[in-house]
Amino acid sequence: MSDADQIRTIRSQALAVIAQITAAPKPSYEVDGQRVAWGDYLAQLRATVEWCDRQLAGDDPFELHTTGGTP
Repeated sequence: MSDADQIRTIRSQALAVIAQITAAPKPSYEVDGQRVAWGDYLAQLRATVEWCDRQLAGDDPFELHTTGGTP
């Protein structure tokens, strides 16, 4: 599996979790001193998707056209 394929997989997994979280939102809570902040988790997942998008955008092939000139 190439790096680009792995990034696409990570992006897809993050989007799936985002879909689950937003379909049935839960409140943040604290149990035995451990805090679960769903809003923070959602923001982290969105940042992961954005990172993947940036990585994949840099992975696309491109053409560079130049013209030669005399010095």
